[in-house]
Amino acid sequence: MAAVGVRLIQKVSSTRVFAKVAPHVIPAMDRAVHRLTRGKVLPSARMLPGVILTVRGARSGLPRVTPLACMPEPAGSWLLIGSNFGREGHPAWTGNLLKHPDAEVSWRGETIPVRAEPLTGEERAAAWRAALEFWPPYATYQARVEREIRLFRLTRR
Repeated sequence: MAAVGVRLIQKVSSTRVFAKVAPHVIPAMDRAVHRLTRGKVLPSARMLPGVILTVRGARSGLPRVTPLACMPEPAGSWLLIGSNFGREGHPAWTGNLLKHPDAEVSWRGETIPVRAEPLTGEERAAAWRAALEFWPPYATYQARVEREIRLFRLTRR
């Protein structure tokens, strides 16, 4: 994607209107297209790389399927950022991973068993710096909320 297009998308994704609308539109679109293409296409991945996370619900224990932006790491792991589009409250999937760290992701049509590790301390600080370099709007999301945005590293099991 051209640099001008990326900057425009970053600017739009930093707005409060986007934070209100996107959580209702983007995941539903991603789930539908992902299902129709048997895991081969994830529309939001045109903006950012993405996975479909399947994790057991913290309270229900039932499988919860959530399309998420991710930051692929050189070691083959993925960084997940619980930004919730800069809205108050941690996204439900982060609570699910805290309770049930064994999950799976669909990544480029492949289903991969993973283990989630919540990041803290210097490891979190380094990952946050990398996330901001990767997608600067995360800084806007953090500035809008009082909570510390949760970060998770997913590694293959």
